[in-house]
Amino acid sequence: MAILNVAVIGVGLVGKEFITQLLAVPHSSFRLVSVSSSTRTHFSANGISSNWQELLAKSVVKPDLPGLLAQLIVLTPHGLPARAVVVDNTATDIVAAFYPEFLKAGIHVVTPNKKGWSGELSLWQKIDLATKEGDSKMFGEATVGAGLPIVNTLKGMVGTGDKVIKIEGVLSGTMSYIFNEFSTIKGSGPSFSTVVKTAKERGYTEPHPADDLTGSDVARKLTILSRFIPALTHHLPHGHTSVDIESLVPKELNDVATGDDFLAKLPAFDERFDKLRADAAEEGKVLRYVGIIDVARKIVKASLEKYPVTHPFATSLGGSDNIIAFHTERYPRPLIVQGAGAGAAVTAAGVLGDVLQLV
Repeated sequence: MAILNVAVIGVGLVGKEFITQLLAVPHSSFRLVSVSSSTRTHFSANGISSNWQELLAKSVVKPDLPGLLAQLIVLTPHGLPARAVVVDNTATDIVAAFYPEFLKAGIHVVTPNKKGWSGELSLWQKIDLATKEGDSKMFGEATVGAGLPIVNTLKGMVGTGDKVIKIEGVLSGTMSYIFNEFSTIKGSGPSFSTVVKTAKERGYTEPHPADDLTGSDVARKLTILSRFIPALTHHLPHGHTSVDIESLVPKELNDVATGDDFLAKLPAFDERFDKLRADAAEEGKVLRYVGIIDVARKIVKASLEKYPVTHPFATSLGGSDNIIAFHTERYPRPLIVQGAGAGAAVTAAGVLGDVLQLV
């Protein structure tokens, strides 16, 4: 059995969990050859074991993407199928911009990093061309919904000739938690600012909650999904910034510098959100922040929408779950995928699942 050499970039929560899961694979055909943090890197052609953190801490070598490429090329003889994969667990544009170089050299890329697929269309096209030139693959199941089978489900539908009509879903774990708590089927709940504050305390938000409330994370996920739909591949030339996004950050708070200041000022706007909840309740509906892709109308948007209290988006969600509905010609009653859409363990499992496809 051929050995697949694995280079891991990014050893934060997801990166550490991925390495733990990778090293635990029984009868493994993987060899961990490189680990890199933002400040240092360690490479060993003979493989790295469970003491990788100690080795990385002792390293004085700084991360160098061209240098890593050169090291992996040596392990990937010319003319043979790719036998190396870069696993990018970062959220940086710098690594994402380098994907085409790895792919052109015949080195696979697997990542939960949304930047490569959700940025400028030109980068998406470079990545696609590079996979063809290098006979390599790029997988990113964990870019949308962590470990949930969303990206590969869509790719399978399109690849087998199904026609996607509409995709809609709660794609942000943060937004899911906030509105599951704020807008219940009973029509009541705590104030919006209280829910956002609790979400931050439980680790569901970024240090600055406004980063979640802008909707940009949902827009990135919508961009990725839309680009796997042939009719929409070129529809968003500037990636997530081309998406129609409804921000939930009050415009008066757009320039608040810190998360603590933001939370301190947010209660002044509770009445505004209370009215939205009350209006929805009068219609027998709840509020959910969703991503919508309407293929025929070429609409890609992230917005606050109302759903009947009997709708799966109202009844099936709990905590920070994600849920997504695929409406297609083969699935007039939508195919629904639901479950934990955030967390290191499930995200790392999604990444590892992609790596397993390479062996």
